[in-house]
Amino acid sequence: MAGLLVVDEDRPDRLHVRLNRPDVRNAIDGAMVEELHAVCVALEERPRVLIITGTDGVFASGADIAELLGRRRDDALAGINSGLFVRIAALPMPVIAAIDGWALGGGAELAYAADFRIASTTARFGNPETSLGIVAAAGATWRLAELIGEPVAKEVLMAGRILNAQEALDLHLVTSVHPPAELDAAAHALADRIAEQDALAVRHTKQLMRAPRDAHPVADNEAQAVLFESDEKFARMTAFLNRKHKA
Repeated sequence: MAGLLVVDEDRPDRLHVRLNRPDVRNAIDGAMVEELHAVCVALEERPRVLIITGTDGVFASGADIAELLGRRRDDALAGINSGLFVRIAALPMPVIAAIDGWALGGGAELAYAADFRIASTTARFGNPETSLGIVAAAGATWRLAELIGEPVAKEVLMAGRILNAQEALDLHLVTSVHPPAELDAAAHALADRIAEQDALAVRHTKQLMRAPRDAHPVADNEAQAVLFESDEKFARMTAFLNRKHKA
């Protein structure tokens, strides 16, 4: 990596990467996009939980405005950021975004693409794209409404509302709020809980939750058919029954 991402931890069950452009408040530029694609390649080939955090009290201040200024029609149609965030959302294992400080614009959209969002007490979420003459085209116009409901999403997207940590918790945009110094530990504690589950069952569950409504229940039955034949299912259920008999 060129240093725009720092690998904090690389374990058999998880990868923790930190956005690392503190001089521009972790603004997401093309080079960082490419490094995140490389992370996706690694996790598609070897599925693990991904934890994404920021640096120096900022998650990500958005897409790099200096770079956006020079982008034109063809760049928009290429979906540079939206394609990345779709890929991150589709990773086989869960993605945890641990948000400390500002998550604005593309930085907020990166957080929205995660499966889990936890926040520090200083977290702030917003999408100021319309104030810059553009739209939040990397997922916020549909993901945010799904996550917090259309009325508040419209305030964020069209009236510049900034959500603080407590508001994000009340709206279920995040599932927990922690002091900044404890945020990384909280992210790893969540990853620990995921790691206690059967990885294949977690992967199928994530896939099913992303499936369109009309794919159910056929997709559920097909996934269960695979899992009913797995060695891990037999081992886990046998262990459960053994513990029950000993109790």
